[in-house]
Amino acid sequence: MSEMRWDPIKQEWVVVATHRMERTFLPPPEYCPLCPTKECGHPTEIPRDDFDIVVFENRFPSFKLPPPQPSVEQSDLYMVEPSAGVCEVVVYTSQHQGNLSTLSKEKVENLIKVWRDRYQNLGGKEEIDYVLIFENRGEEVGVTLHHPHGQIYAFPYVPKVPAQELEAAKQHYEKTERCLFCDLLQIEENDGRRVVGSNNSFTAFVPFSAHYPFEVHIYSRNHNPSLIDLGESEIKDLASILQKTIKSYDNLFDHPFPYIMVIHQELCNNSKGFGHLHIEFYPPLRDQGKLKYLAGCEQGAGTFINDSLPEEKAGQLRQKFKEV
Repeated sequence: MSEMRWDPIKQEWVVVATHRMERTFLPPPEYCPLCPTKECGHPTEIPRDDFDIVVFENRFPSFKLPPPQPSVEQSDLYMVEPSAGVCEVVVYTSQHQGNLSTLSKEKVENLIKVWRDRYQNLGGKEEIDYVLIFENRGEEVGVTLHHPHGQIYAFPYVPKVPAQELEAAKQHYEKTERCLFCDLLQIEENDGRRVVGSNNSFTAFVPFSAHYPFEVHIYSRNHNPSLIDLGESEIKDLASILQKTIKSYDNLFDHPFPYIMVIHQELCNNSKGFGHLHIEFYPPLRDQGKLKYLAGCEQGAGTFINDSLPEEKAGQLRQKFKEV
């Protein structure tokens, strides 16, 4: 079963999806459900002996169309709604080993085009208000399948984080008639201390108020509200800076770097333009072999404590970025 329950105190939806308890957990490589199905081999989610990039609906989705009916009745304070939406898996390659940084540049460019296509397709559905494209990498962030892949969640509402972000952009525009993200990017590029790397179309930097020690944001240098607005040269530049950023992470401690990568962009079918395409990386490492845990202050008060200077961490990553 799957349903959305409203938290009247935090003013946010919580998805209850009990069937996800049964999802595949760290299978051996020969039983990977994201590999191609080989002749006389173990059947997988992809009934082909080879493929380029594959997108399919998640077997254990948090949202579904049509959604199942809720298991409980709602009341004035305890609202419950069907979890109407779509959850997809994007498999980057047929090869079991590797990651975004080890794929060919052409493959990553094609992947960006797949992301763009799914954002446009899912965002066009009547039931969908927001499309979130993301990748979880590493067991440290809860990854249960090591095959290179990401996910797409198409929400029937605008989740709290992008909603707050877009509201802040709206308020900034009403006050200044300028894009909040464009202004932040200009400050970072003029300052330079937190910039990790840049090309003609994108700039990667550690935010001034980074929540995580090695947090990196990649901003479009042009005011592109979403992936749909990217030109061919910008897609190439995005693929390049994505790969260089991840290689910089991996080279930092000579070990695959865990992270959560999320693409932030405009609301579906919204022409107001308050959104600005950018990608955010949330790595759980605060140093080599040391994890950043979300403990009492973060979980109980919602206040992050970063025990490192963003300028120093940006310097470490910038050096690795130059070496790539």
